[in-house]
Amino acid sequence: MENFYLVLVVVLFALAISDLIVGVSNDAVNFLNSAIGSKAAPKWVIFLMASLGILVGATFSNGMMEVARKGIFHPDQFYFAEIMVIFLAVMITDIILLDMFNTFGMPTSTTVSIVFELLGAAVAVSVVKIKTAGGSVVAELYHYINSEKALAIISGILLSVFVAFTVGAIVMYLTRLLFSFEYGKSLKYFGSAFGGLAITAITYFMLIKGIKGSSYAGYMLDSGETVQEWAKHNTALIMIASFVGWTIIIQLLRWIFNIDILKVIVLVGTFALAMAFAGNDLVNFIGVPVAGFKSFQAWVASGMSPEAFSMDKLAGKSSTPIYMLLISGLVMVVTLIMSKKAQAVTKTEINLARQSEGMERFGSSLVARLMVRSSMNFNKSISRSMPSTVRDSVSRRFTPVPLGPANDPDTPAFDKIRASVNLVTASILIAIATSFKLPLSTTYVTFMVAMGTSLSDRAWDRESAVYRISGVFAVIGGWFLTAIIAFTVSGLVALLISVGGKFLIFVFVAVAIFMVIRTQFVFKKRNQKAIEEEEEAFHETDGVEKVMQKCKKHCVNAIQSSNNAFSMGITSFLQENRTNLKESILLKDKLNSKSKKIKSKIFDTLSKIEDHVDTGHYYVQVVDYQREIAHSLNFLIQPLFEHLDNHHKPFSKTQAEELQELAVKLDEFYSMGLAMIEQNAFDNLDDLIVKRDEIVDYLKKTEKNQIKRIKTKDVNTRNSMLYFNINSETKNLLMHSINLIKAHRDFVSYSVENGK
Repeated sequence: MENFYLVLVVVLFALAISDLIVGVSNDAVNFLNSAIGSKAAPKWVIFLMASLGILVGATFSNGMMEVARKGIFHPDQFYFAEIMVIFLAVMITDIILLDMFNTFGMPTSTTVSIVFELLGAAVAVSVVKIKTAGGSVVAELYHYINSEKALAIISGILLSVFVAFTVGAIVMYLTRLLFSFEYGKSLKYFGSAFGGLAITAITYFMLIKGIKGSSYAGYMLDSGETVQEWAKHNTALIMIASFVGWTIIIQLLRWIFNIDILKVIVLVGTFALAMAFAGNDLVNFIGVPVAGFKSFQAWVASGMSPEAFSMDKLAGKSSTPIYMLLISGLVMVVTLIMSKKAQAVTKTEINLARQSEGMERFGSSLVARLMVRSSMNFNKSISRSMPSTVRDSVSRRFTPVPLGPANDPDTPAFDKIRASVNLVTASILIAIATSFKLPLSTTYVTFMVAMGTSLSDRAWDRESAVYRISGVFAVIGGWFLTAIIAFTVSGLVALLISVGGKFLIFVFVAVAIFMVIRTQFVFKKRNQKAIEEEEEAFHETDGVEKVMQKCKKHCVNAIQSSNNAFSMGITSFLQENRTNLKESILLKDKLNSKSKKIKSKIFDTLSKIEDHVDTGHYYVQVVDYQREIAHSLNFLIQPLFEHLDNHHKPFSKTQAEELQELAVKLDEFYSMGLAMIEQNAFDNLDDLIVKRDEIVDYLKKTEKNQIKRIKTKDVNTRNSMLYFNINSETKNLLMHSINLIKAHRDFVSYSVENGK
């Protein structure tokens, strides 16, 4: 029996390593976004500072381990065998959940997930215990769950959302009012003091407050005091020395090496926030396995049965060996540097916080529109009540300065003033919570601080506000979804293991491994798609040949996709093959999505390729006709699927023969058009137009045949509407295809002329 539970402990630590990997991939967004978004330094420097912060912060997280052991449930109410079920259910669920969020690039909270997983698993095991004993769940559950502490943690996490957003907005507003967007002159006079104050604030909350409960707190000094006591007694001295020292150091760096003060603040802030993250969130990844290991040690020493050994020892004080914390920190560092999923999650927040306009990831929503409308009306009323001189003065302070070309990937998403505020504010809030043993969500805090500073910085203007706010609500909605899924899945896993036996533990471990592998394939597929889109996008460095090649690729894709979707759609419909007809719908949806993205980026594209007005004009036409082709396919194929899906009568043999012949004619038409585009040989365009006219004449003939069938009552109304719709949309498809080829021809010819 001892060997079995030893295996479970090993499984717990193996799951912990996996959890560290998927967890850091998600939480890297917390401390990398400000430095990366502001382009404060090369990436290797940013990663170095973050890595050092993680390693130092890992050793400060010891006090937070209490949460995993006794923060959510009363361990003395459970036996060793039951505790292991709870811990395994938590780790299995956490890996699956976090990996799914990482795959889709959505930041979520590892703190929320671990809290609700512990709660769900503990509730499930408690229910089984109560029911087995014949008791009442409603009356006895509170004996098992530490409801007061759990509610305090949950309330703190939710409250942190509003506090972080509000504090971030206020601090950013005051900072921008002081420095403005043209902060060069202000920094000359106030920069050193600003940097000294920022780093001093970080020093206070990270060292003075954060040291409480850490691995170093109890170390004895020569004076007979512990480190914690010495820091408490000398707080004022440390703060004064820190402020004066950092102010002098930053000013000397500016005078001697002409170093950017804000770069120093951002890098130190990145270190501090990474340290805060490791100090607060390390419990989310290894707290449960460490608690499981402690439980195993206590059980082995007792010599009792696992079903009879009470875990009341978990309720006492405990410490985690520093080597475990450091190993965990090293795993986090390696993951931070290697994980591509971390980069995907980072992009989401930077996209929502960027100062410049561009393609928005999220659509608008009713709530966002109402909020923007209300805010605009409120802002107008405030502006009317302010003296014009004050209003104009404030407005000048908040007038953005371009950070570089909007379409240049090297242009920062926001300036280093905002990055500094993000890092300092988030670090302080997280450190305060850590000092009070409140495992708040670092994701919630850093994300909401970033959103608050974006709002105050007027990054959310009338062109982007509804989309950014919708994005914020989407992320917050994902957070609540995290809580619901974590509680439900963890509870279900714990329930099934408790009822079904220990064999199910290994079944669920296998499921977790399978899910992680599967999502990895999904992520790779999405990543490959993103790479392809980037390769097809226009860049300022593209020469004439490159520009024509990329435009040709778009047109070839439109023609091929249209032909394949039409041919497969008609054939599948006539054969009543629902599966293949679905494939046809996927083809037309893919074309629709691609053409929509190309059109949404048209502003950036034109700014890169338009050396001549006519060149840009014809490119706009190319894009428009691709969209029209996609629309025609949608209006043609979707009704076919609905007809088949609703099990309506199939077309008659004569109708089927007409449509089959139409598909053949259209394939010949598209083959001719495709050859012209691929070879850039448009001399035979008149022949293609003739082919188009022949197909149109054929469609007129089939329409007359359909009218005859109507008169002889061989077909019903539904049949006729669908048939006429096929003919009508096919005509539109032909017209837009010809126009696309013409527009591409003109685009190529003008591009060649301008390139000479």
